Amino acid sequence: MKEVRTLNIGAAIFLIALGAVLKYAVTASVVGVSLSTVGVILMIAGFIGLVASILMARNNARDSAGVPPRRAA
Repeated sequence: MKEVRTLNIGAAIFLIALGAVLKYAVTASVVGVSLSTVGVILMIAGFIGLVASILMARNNARDSAGVPPRRAA
């Protein structure tokens, strides 16, 4: 069985939540850093990680169910 390391669902949701807090709730400012932009970047990374984790979990579930992989035509 192949071991694939991906961002798990919990970590992805944490990144989305942290990014949302930085984007919408933090009013502090840091010289040279836009916290709003950092929040957007974290949310995008979280969404990408969430999609990747769901796809990997789906593929692992299919592999462990004994379903043969599709053959290319």
